[in-house]
Amino acid sequence: MKICIYGAGAIGGWIGAAFAQAGERLNVVARGATLEALQRDGLTVVRGEQRLRVPVHAVDDPAKLGAQDLVVIAVKAPALAGVASRIAPLIGPDTTVLTAMNGVPWWFLDGGFGGALTGTRLQAIDPDGAIAAAIPSRHVIGGVVHASCSLDAPGVVRHHFGQGLILGEPSGEASARVQSLAALLVKGGLEARVSPQIQKDVWYKLWGNMTVNPISALTGATTDLILADDDVRGFISAVMLEAKEIGARLGVPIAEMPEDRHTVTRKLGAFKTSMLQDVEASRPVELDALVTVVRELGRAADVATPFTDALLGLARLRTQQLGLYPR
Repeated sequence: MKICIYGAGAIGGWIGAAFAQAGERLNVVARGATLEALQRDGLTVVRGEQRLRVPVHAVDDPAKLGAQDLVVIAVKAPALAGVASRIAPLIGPDTTVLTAMNGVPWWFLDGGFGGALTGTRLQAIDPDGAIAAAIPSRHVIGGVVHASCSLDAPGVVRHHFGQGLILGEPSGEASARVQSLAALLVKGGLEARVSPQIQKDVWYKLWGNMTVNPISALTGATTDLILADDDVRGFISAVMLEAKEIGARLGVPIAEMPEDRHTVTRKLGAFKTSMLQDVEASRPVELDALVTVVRELGRAADVATPFTDALLGLARLRTQQLGLYPR
């Protein structure tokens, strides 16, 4: 197969290494220090005392690679528009695009999902439709990552815990391509499985991420400290109840209550969220894909979101002051 990783950061490198472990060769689109490191040293994944080095063909221009069988997009949401503007050379008529990103994706309401909102473009994610035009949902397989990885250095991924990757067609179809992709990733060592409704898996992960991420950006606190504060935890629960109602109206009900999810999050211990890591590294934050889009969906589904609105306003103001979110 011709496989290209677009965004060889922590998650992209982790997925790419799985393909290499399954015997596939890797192309990578990268820039700057990451491109130099990949061309010089290849991709390295560190697990405890083990170091896996994977040779890759890294380029800065997608046109140098041409159409691929599979493209993995594993970038942070603020970078997606830039990827969409350059990805055309990689996508042929039969190319599959696996998205492995946080938050609600541009294709969330495609594939017959969303009831009356099916096919609605999400302004918070794709305001002018450029992403959907560049990467039509017919090419897409959605991915939901349940793993923790970080970068030790450009091209050097540290895998902390978790091997889970849930895959699914936006339509819910158990297609041959999604089943083959899951089998290949299992061969590469991941715990990959196919979901009959990937939007539900996206929403469930978002249900936890959309609160502790922006609150960690506001406070600088790790998840254990955030959940240990009764007032903050109560505020988080109020936001989660709003998102729970939105999900129910969209067709992705969540049986759990917020305290059930808090119990799971507490088990992570003193964990820095991805948004806190972005703030500390002065990188743009994924606020729109995690929170702004929830408010948008709430309005579309006629669900009042006063607590979500408050969280969004506070996080937006803080990250604007830091220069990490556009004014």
